[in-house]
Amino acid sequence: MIIVTNTVISQPVGKFLVITRKLNEKNLPFPTNWSELFGADRPLIVEIGFGNADYLLHLAQTRPEYNIVGLEISNQSMEKAERKIQKAGLHHVCAIHTRAETALHHLLEPASVSEFHINNPDPWFKKRHSRRRLMQRDTLDALVSRLLPDGFLYLATDVLAYAEMSHELLAETPGLENTLDAPWVDSLPGRIVTKYEARGIREGNPAKFFRYRRNHQPAPDIPTLRELPVPHLVLQTPLTASDIQAQFAPMTHQAGNEIFVTYLNAFFNQRQNVLLIEVTITEPTIEQHIALMLFPREEPGTFTLKYGTLGSPRITLGLHRATAFLGDWLVNLHPDSRILRASLQTER
Repeated sequence: MIIVTNTVISQPVGKFLVITRKLNEKNLPFPTNWSELFGADRPLIVEIGFGNADYLLHLAQTRPEYNIVGLEISNQSMEKAERKIQKAGLHHVCAIHTRAETALHHLLEPASVSEFHINNPDPWFKKRHSRRRLMQRDTLDALVSRLLPDGFLYLATDVLAYAEMSHELLAETPGLENTLDAPWVDSLPGRIVTKYEARGIREGNPAKFFRYRRNHQPAPDIPTLRELPVPHLVLQTPLTASDIQAQFAPMTHQAGNEIFVTYLNAFFNQRQNVLLIEVTITEPTIEQHIALMLFPREEPGTFTLKYGTLGSPRITLGLHRATAFLGDWLVNLHPDSRILRASLQTER
């Protein structure tokens, strides 16, 4: 049996391993050793946004010589995929609950993926939502960096404007070359017609298919982001934890243009004399909803500020910045408060 944090991979009949519990960005190592996870050293295929998992299952059934990973943010889609994978008894495919950006930057290493498959990504039509589109320069550079030389990137979309935008981005990417005689085609050999695509065909809106190969030009230098050392600080203040809770109000801090930290609520546990601060942290590659906790120390008037286990936090730069922001707020509550020592990083 192999155990990956809270996820168990059980061994049924024979030599194969079947993943039986949910995998997500909170319980997988940064980065993930996929050969160890699957129990076999095979090349890797990744589908981003697998929906009802028909295409993911098709990949698994037709590509038994690969380890296959599906990435999805929908809980409902995750449940469907897990049921289908378990029912089919497939040993070389798994579903992971994660944003694509998190997987690309934290779970996957450079030059580790043989194929990426992206089917009908959300177009995010409104201009103010455009930063959420999967197909944009930063994400495409990350995709290229994770592809092996001669690996493939497959994209399908039924939105003409999205196809045109994607064509421009792909054509301007030195690390990729189009394997088709046109920017896109109306069909590709070997594909199944998914439920979503069939509906588009009935409505007169067929999908547009792209197929690009990773060439041998140097890839963008995008290292895998590993977890940082644990952040914490020790402070001295004449205030009690109850006093601090009474002065708390929701607040937001920003670090540069990329890290946003929001402090939502403060909860005081009178029995343990502990203050819990509910926090959301948004970074370009990961979003977290966690807790920072203020613990009393043996020396009167001193506290330790560190993260709690709520939300299974990953130790990122954003978590360090969230701890630093809160520490500054705490010492500013009283003129006799001060930070005694801190272990914090402000940049990678």
